[in-house]
Amino acid sequence: MPLTHLTVPILYFACYMLSAQSINLENKIIPQSLQKEVIEALSFYPELADTAIEFKFKDNIKKSTMQAQPRFTSFFRAKEYREYVILISRRIQIEGEKFTMDDIPSEVKVGWIGHELGHVIDYSQRTNMGMLIFGLKYLFSTAHIKEVERTADTYAIAHNMGDYILKTKNFILDNANLSEKYKQRIRKLYISPEEVMELINKNKVEEEPEIVGEE
Repeated sequence: MPLTHLTVPILYFACYMLSAQSINLENKIIPQSLQKEVIEALSFYPELADTAIEFKFKDNIKKSTMQAQPRFTSFFRAKEYREYVILISRRIQIEGEKFTMDDIPSEVKVGWIGHELGHVIDYSQRTNMGMLIFGLKYLFSTAHIKEVERTADTYAIAHNMGDYILKTKNFILDNANLSEKYKQRIRKLYISPEEVMELINKNKVEEEPEIVGEE
């Protein structure tokens, strides 16, 4: 067996262990089957180290694959001490097509989780009253849903998860088994792949060191 066939898995395992060690898992509850993807997504959000988050499977989530929300018992605490739950649908049914988490590529799952962590970042900056108003507007305003979902995408991309977000969108929009009606809803409410690429490139330009020419 060529040496490269051995070194790639070893290097991957070493990077995975390094990511796990650098993340505070004492206040995180993660299903074993999603541990790799959750830890990978969390590695892009160091500011969530002290935030308690439970990643929890649910049999069915209406109109969604994953859903981030404050834990009810912590809702009225100061926002710095709020806890969160990210619900993950065990079975995903989109207009007749059925998936499970096992059917979805790992990088796509990382992108989905990264999007939900973007919601957590958004929520963590809102007061309790702000969250109440947020919840009411989310129930009745499509424009507000669009704003919220685009904000979560933007946070994920700003945290260098643009490539994962792009893979997640392409998984949906390029999937021949999904209806055009569902894809149109995704296009309407979420940032497009083209916008993701623009934001990725913008972030890269902003991160590049300024080159000072010689006089």
